[in-house]
Amino acid sequence: MNTSKIALITGGSRGLGKNMALALAQTGISSIITYKTNKADADTVVAEIQALGQQSVALPFDATNIAAIQTFINTVSSTLNSTWNTSTFDFLVNNAGVGATIPITQASEQQFDELMNVHLKSVYFLTQQSLPIMNDGGRIINISSGTTRFCVPGYSIYASMKAAIETFTRYLAKEIGARGMTANVLAPGAIETDFNGAAIRSNPQLKEYLASQTALGRVGEATDIGGIVAFLCSPEAAWINAQRIEASGGMFL
Repeated sequence: MNTSKIALITGGSRGLGKNMALALAQTGISSIITYKTNKADADTVVAEIQALGQQSVALPFDATNIAAIQTFINTVSSTLNSTWNTSTFDFLVNNAGVGATIPITQASEQQFDELMNVHLKSVYFLTQQSLPIMNDGGRIINISSGTTRFCVPGYSIYASMKAAIETFTRYLAKEIGARGMTANVLAPGAIETDFNGAAIRSNPQLKEYLASQTALGRVGEATDIGGIVAFLCSPEAAWINAQRIEASGGMFL
């Protein structure tokens, strides 16, 4: 029987999710990571995790396809059995996301529904369907955003879904506490990745402005976030529950 801890990380093929998986691997935690279309990037992350001495598998997952979540969970179950000789995992990190800058006056119902499916509905039902195959004492980490605290024009839909996730996480913590499980929110600020079309990386003026509005004087990097996820999955974080932890370097104080 497998004795190592295992994490399921959605959106683990690049950016924040990749760094989360690598940070967990450095603490001895294996992982299943997901990707939407870019299998090559996901396979590269798997190889990096294996180079750190942990096992990893990459699975396709489309967060816009709510009807396919149960099929995905069945694949996770078979992967746990074939790779780790177990039927359960320990940590769920709901990280998969898409970015879109859409002014309220220009938002369409289709755009609203897409962001809702990815950031709220898929998180809710993936979590629901993961719980039966998670170990007691496990951890769930839902990724939110600094935009639930401060306002950025064009992010009304995205931030609304993330605010809903923050409320969901508190209810989740209440309902799974009897199993010794915790649920927390991690809310990054401005991070220089390829998220939302690499909006920060490709715009030096925006990057400079955001850095000027951050107490630590720079925008974040993916490496600023992965270690926090690893900490939240550690024994030392066992008493942290139902909390929103913002990791923004002190933005818009």
